[in-house]
Amino acid sequence: MKLVSEIGIGTIAAGVAKGYADVVHISGNDGGTGASPLGSIKNAGIPWELGLAEAQQVLVLNDLRGRVKLRSDGGLKTGRDVMVAALLGAEEYAFGTAALVAAGCVMARQCHSNLCPVGIAAQKPELRAKYPGTPEHVVNFMLFVAQQVREILAELGFRSMDEVIGRVDLLEMKPDLSFAKTANLDLSSILADPDPSGMKPRRHTQPRNDRPDDPLDDRVCEDALAAVETRQPFTKHYRIENTDRTVGARLSGEIARRYRSEGLPDGTIELHFRGSAGQSFGAFCNKGMMLFLEGEAQDYVGKSLYGGEIVIVPPEDAAFTSHENTIIGNTCLYGATGGSLYAAGCAGERFAVRNSGAYAVVEGLGDHGCEYMTGGVVVVLGLTGRNFGAGMSGGFAYVLNEDGDFDKRYNSAMVGIEDVDDEYEIPLLRSMIERHLEMTGSARSQEILDRWDHFLPLFLKVAPHPTEATAVPQDARQVEQAALAAVQHEAHARQGAHSR
Repeated sequence: MKLVSEIGIGTIAAGVAKGYADVVHISGNDGGTGASPLGSIKNAGIPWELGLAEAQQVLVLNDLRGRVKLRSDGGLKTGRDVMVAALLGAEEYAFGTAALVAAGCVMARQCHSNLCPVGIAAQKPELRAKYPGTPEHVVNFMLFVAQQVREILAELGFRSMDEVIGRVDLLEMKPDLSFAKTANLDLSSILADPDPSGMKPRRHTQPRNDRPDDPLDDRVCEDALAAVETRQPFTKHYRIENTDRTVGARLSGEIARRYRSEGLPDGTIELHFRGSAGQSFGAFCNKGMMLFLEGEAQDYVGKSLYGGEIVIVPPEDAAFTSHENTIIGNTCLYGATGGSLYAAGCAGERFAVRNSGAYAVVEGLGDHGCEYMTGGVVVVLGLTGRNFGAGMSGGFAYVLNEDGDFDKRYNSAMVGIEDVDDEYEIPLLRSMIERHLEMTGSARSQEILDRWDHFLPLFLKVAPHPTEATAVPQDARQVEQAALAAVQHEAHARQGAHSR
C-alpha cells in the first residue's frame, strides 16, 4: 500500500497493516514522475523522513511492525539517504529519479508530450535513436550507493542492514544549526524511540502478512491448477468479499509459468463470483481466463490485464439504473496490454490509464479517462469526467456525447474529437457494444442498439493529435480493422467454448 507522507500517516499505516498489506510504501514530497506538473511535485505531501518516522512509531507501539515491510522513496540519491531511511525504520528503498538520471534522463518534464529529447518517453524513432543509456549505467549507480552504505555500516560498527533497521538511537540532531529558520527546530518527536525496552519488533519478522483464513486467490489457484496442467475446460462459482484482493493473479502466474506468452486457449477457465470484490480483481488476468463478477469491485480491476476477459454486472435484483451508478473503482485497466473488460455500470477515475492493448466497454467514467493510454480501444456509453485523454498517445476511444458538452471535458492539448463515420469505425463500435450486451445483458447497450440510428451520430471518436511519428490515416484504419477482427474473434472463441 503506497501512502503519501503526511501528518496522520501512522494511523493509515496501522490500518493497512491490519488489512493484511504486506508492504507499506511511504512516498515523500520529492521526486515524482516527470509527466507531473511542477506544482503537483512541489506541493504534494511532506518529506519522507517525517512520514516514515511516524509510521514506524505507530506500527511499533501497536505491535504491528513485525507483520509488514516498510519501504521509503522520494528523491533517494545516496547511501546516506538509505542509511537514514533504515535507521528511521525502512527496510526497502525505492529509487526512481536518480536511477532514471543515471540511465540518461535530462528531466525535461515532457514525458506526456511524446517529445522526450533523449528518447526515454517517446515513440518517435528519431528521438528513441538518441537514447544514451545502458543497463550498466544504472548498475554502476546502484553499486556506488551500496558501497557507501557498506562504509557507513562499518563506521557504525555493524555488519548488516538488519542490525540497524529502526535504530533511531543512532541518529542525532546537528547541534550547530546556524540558519535563522532552523534555529528553533525540535526533532525530538522524530527521533523518539517508540519501544525503549526493545521487546517489540522494529522490522518485519514474518514472510507474509496473511489473513488467518485461507485467501480466496489461493483457493482459486488450487481448484483450477489441474485444468491449467491439462488445458481442459474448467468452471467454478465462488462467493467473494471486499477483503479478497487480487483474485485471479496467482492463477495467471501459474499459466504464465507454464505457457509463457501463449497462455491457454480462449474460454478454458471460467470463474464466476458473486459479491463485492476487493482491490485488483482480475489483476494480470491471462489468456484463456474469463472472470465473471455479479456485484461490484473496488479499484484496479484488470490491472496489467494480459489477455483474459473480465465481465462485471450488477446483482439480478438491483433496482438502480446501471449507467447512472458506479460498479468498479478507480484506475482500472492500469497498464493493461491485452484482453477485454465489459462492465454494466460506470467506472471511477483514471480508467484505462496506461492501457496499451485492452478493449473495454463501460457505461460512464470519472475524471482523467484514458490517461497516458498508448493502445487499445475504449467505448464509453455515458458521461465522462473532466480531462479525458490527458497524456494519451495511442489507441482510440468512442464516447457517447448524449448531453452535448464532451468538448468541455476532454484534454484538447493531447487529443482531438471527430464524428464516427469511417467504414471500419462503425462496425467496430457496434461490435463492441453487441459484445457488451452479450456478456452483461446491459439495458443501456440494448437501448443503444435498438435505437442505433439515433445514438450513432451522438458518438465521438477520441484520438491523439497526429504527430510525425503517429500513424497516417490509412494505418489508423488498419488498426481499427484489426481491432474489429479481434473483437469478432473473441466472440467466436467464446461461442466455441460454450459448445465444448
